Formats: sequence, structure tokens, C-alpha cells
Amino acid sequence: MAAIATSLFESGRGWGARIAERNAELMAQQALLRRRVRTPEFYFAMNIDNSRLVKASDPVRVREMRVFSAAVAVLFSLIMIYGLQHFSAIESSYHVESEKQTLDQLREENRQLHLSEAELTQPGRIDEMARQLGLDQPQPGQVVYPGARVDTGAPALAQVAPAKPASSF
Repeated sequence: MAAIATSLFESGRGWGARIAERNAELMAQQALLRRRVRTPEFYFAMNIDNSRLVKASDPVRVREMRVFSAAVAVLFSLIMIYGLQHFSAIESSYHVESEKQTLDQLREENRQLHLSEAELTQPGRIDEMARQLGLDQPQPGQVVYPGARVDTGAPALAQVAPAKPASSF
């Protein structure tokens, strides 16, 4: 057992070298079992000169390639058109969503403005500010309504009436 342990863990040899060696032994044993005699194999390199060969045109093959190329071009065009429409729809949906967000922001701003308008036009607030400025309720006859009938007994404000053009005979 100690001999087996030392053969497996020999120093200086890697696992790859040991595996390659074991595989080579197994292959040699299989070849001997098949043939019982080991025959040498020889490989010869053969240099072939193809520089004098000329390719003959094949019209059927050329036609097939043209039809195939046209079919691929049509398929590619259809895929690109589909992709263009798909990404355009996605972009449009993002645009619609951003417009919805802008609309919501504008509605909220409009609501805030209406609230501040209602707060600023409260009669109690205006009355309090007028009292702070030293203003009081108007005296009777002090307010003149433009469309109302003029009361001759009450004081009236001076008014400028436009001059009538002189008529010439």
C-alpha cells in the first residue's frame, strides 16, 4: 500500500502528466487486445497545389443564393419594422406617463392657488387689515353706485361730462 501511495504522489509530476500516461497505457492495452499484434501506423503529408483550379459558375446555385438573400432581407426588414413600432410604442407610453405626471402637478398647483385665493379674499381678513390701516365703515351716502338713481338730497361727487360738439348750420 505504501508503494501505491508513493506512485500516486510522486514529487515533480503533475496530475495532467499522470492522467495522460495512464490513458496512453490503457489505449495500448486495448489495441493489443483487439489485434493481438501491434502494427505501426504511418502518416504522410501530401502537398496539393490548387492554384490552377478555376471555379465554374453554377447558375442554379446563384439563383438559389439570390432568392435566399432576398428572403433574408425581407425577413430582416419585417423584424426591423416590428422593432421600430415596438420601441416607438414604448417611447410614446413613457411620454404619456410624463404628461400625466405634469398634469397632476399642474392640478395640484391650481388647487394650491385656489386655496390661497380663498384665504386672501376672506372678508374677515380683509376687514382686519383695513382696521390695521385705519380704515372704517363708509358713512351713509359716501358710496356711489354708478348704475343707481342719483339722490339729489345727498352730496354728489363732481363729474366731468364730455363736451357736445357744436352743430353748424
